[in-house]
Amino acid sequence: MTPYYLDDRATDLTELQKRLETSDLIPSQEPLLDELDTKFAALRTAGIGSLAGLRAALNSSKSLASLSTASGVDPDYLRLLKRTVGGFFPKPRSLNEIGWLERSAVSRLKAAGLTNTKKLFDAAQDGVDLLATKVGLDVADLMELAAISDLCRIQWVSPKFARALLASGHVNAASVAKADPDSLCDAIVEANKGSKFYKGKVGLRDVKRLVMAAAYVPGH
Repeated sequence: MTPYYLDDRATDLTELQKRLETSDLIPSQEPLLDELDTKFAALRTAGIGSLAGLRAALNSSKSLASLSTASGVDPDYLRLLKRTVGGFFPKPRSLNEIGWLERSAVSRLKAAGLTNTKKLFDAAQDGVDLLATKVGLDVADLMELAAISDLCRIQWVSPKFARALLASGHVNAASVAKADPDSLCDAIVEANKGSKFYKGKVGLRDVKRLVMAAAYVPGH
């Protein structure tokens, strides 16, 4: 079964450092690159070997302060690192956010224990046809919901934006990871004409970040 999230236990600090170095970070995250080698070496010396270990050490103010003391890395830096790393694990979206879905369909899904995109993504891996029969929904409708649940695994992607990606011809994170950013950007703009799915503008730089984020989603 494909996991919903990146496996933080199998991701070491070297991989995390590479991701930070090669990503087009938003301006507020750019201070993370300051003396990155030195700070990550200090974290390793303090006993942090994996992304899972780092997340655990940054989980509370107390543990973050302890890591700062042990590593010598400034607590403000660690707080920024915590926020940035947290973004790599998008929270499952409640089905209530899928406002275009009929309430009766939401009720059926919830009755089956499928209350968010993660649970729906996991359940759909056993087969959409089987799941559609189980919950009493049309297969085509459930295929769309399964695709949206998959796309919502990508950092920054909401159910509404997932619809735009779907309308652009991308049914899962793996497809987005392989997309040409220029072509994808044009397709998204075309799909969203008249703010059909979401308001605001998404530029090429945003789409390039999106494609890179999709490449870190399991199963790409």
